[in-house]
Amino acid sequence: MTRLSICMVTRNRAGFIGETLDSILPQLTPDIELLVVDGASTDSTPEVIARYQRNYPALRYYREETNSGIDGDYDKAVGYARGDYCWLMPDDDLLKPGAVARVFELLSEEPELVLVDAEVRDVKFERLLVPRRLSFSGVRRYGPGDADRFMVDAGEILSFIGCTVVRRSFWEARDRKRHYGSFFVHVGVVFEAPPRSAIICGETLMSIRYGNSMWTPRRFEIWAFSWPKLIYEARGYSDEAKRALMPRPPWRDLKQMISFRARGAYGRREYRQFLSKRRLGAMRPILSLMALVPGKPLHILATLLFVMRRQIWAPGSYELVRCSPYSNAASRWIARKAGLVDASP
Repeated sequence: MTRLSICMVTRNRAGFIGETLDSILPQLTPDIELLVVDGASTDSTPEVIARYQRNYPALRYYREETNSGIDGDYDKAVGYARGDYCWLMPDDDLLKPGAVARVFELLSEEPELVLVDAEVRDVKFERLLVPRRLSFSGVRRYGPGDADRFMVDAGEILSFIGCTVVRRSFWEARDRKRHYGSFFVHVGVVFEAPPRSAIICGETLMSIRYGNSMWTPRRFEIWAFSWPKLIYEARGYSDEAKRALMPRPPWRDLKQMISFRARGAYGRREYRQFLSKRRLGAMRPILSLMALVPGKPLHILATLLFVMRRQIWAPGSYELVRCSPYSNAASRWIARKAGLVDASP
């Protein structure tokens, strides 16, 4: 009998997936399976998986003929699973030694949901950016009357899908297709109605590879609209709990909009597509002007602000310098002088 299915979704990550598999496969036991859903990769992913299957015949691989998006592929993975529980696994992050055994231990309590903590590292796993994402350590448990407490505690870590271990029957009872295209189908599933029993484990069982997300070019759409929509439309949670996670839409926060612009995530296209037809009030001229501000000078200014605040190895500063199309010689020089050695975009 399979107790736990580790459900990985991948697409064109041949250069990363092997390291992820190396962190998972040695931890498997006969009642834990690993399956990989490949969303029509065009690189050498099938060959990489084939090499691992020769040594681990229990590794199941499903190659899709067409790509149906990350949300649909995770839903397919759960559908292929044989386990009572499914751990939704990214294709480029790493499990800590003993992580599977720790989750398996928590599943003995028969919860509907388990969330685990993770550290955040740079794309090469050379630098620790954030030692933990949860604000607490230890284990917290939630019952039928703890919906708001659960939402507030879970919100931050749920933005990372690899934290999520869900009972398969809980997943299948939810309207998953409603959340396709959000990039956070798991959040839609969890917040569709509060779980009757949940555990949040404040132990860092994973290492996140930061700055490598495939949805990076769409970060404004995702963080300014998809993510808030999932929070605001959650059912069974109070408005106070929702506001604790999302006090206001990010596009109403000038600091966040400056950050989006400096990262190359916001410009004229995003303004026309997402904001031009909204009721913006006094924010309209500001947001319209922000879309036209030259990106490179703003990038230099944003880099200086991170340096002045000593946030050199915060994920925000790392992403700004490494991932923005506006990264330039001057901003990289500032970053190198401040100690951010991996300053090339």
